[in-house]
Amino acid sequence: MREFTLAVGGAKPGAGTPGEPPAHVSPLLYDAQAAKAGPHGGLIAFPSFAVVFAIRPFSAAIADPALNINMQMLVHGEQDLEFLDVMRPGDVMTTTGRIADLYERARMGFVIVTSESRNQHGTLVVKGTWTAIIRG
Repeated sequence: MREFTLAVGGAKPGAGTPGEPPAHVSPLLYDAQAAKAGPHGGLIAFPSFAVVFAIRPFSAAIADPALNINMQMLVHGEQDLEFLDVMRPGDVMTTTGRIADLYERARMGFVIVTSESRNQHGTLVVKGTWTAIIRG
């Protein structure tokens, strides 16, 4: 997660990340000592790290043969993540999801998938809404 944070923040992961991380990257995301003194009492994950696990129901839905989606015509519409708690190193996340809506507009198909990700304690951490657009 540290490498992810630094890469997203603009540092050079894999190269030993020389020097200090960029100033705009919160030390709560990579510095254990600073994070321990922070509001969450320890390291937390960079918020966009949630995409790594929360996208799985969306990926499964658009690959469902019953939907007969031509992947060459699919474009990413949007995604929305609502954070209800922080993610921490070592958390084991379980994500469930469902197709919330399927509709057609202006000769394009839309697939809306919602997801919920809970940590190993059963705490709801992230809710997601994912939209795929099928052109033509």
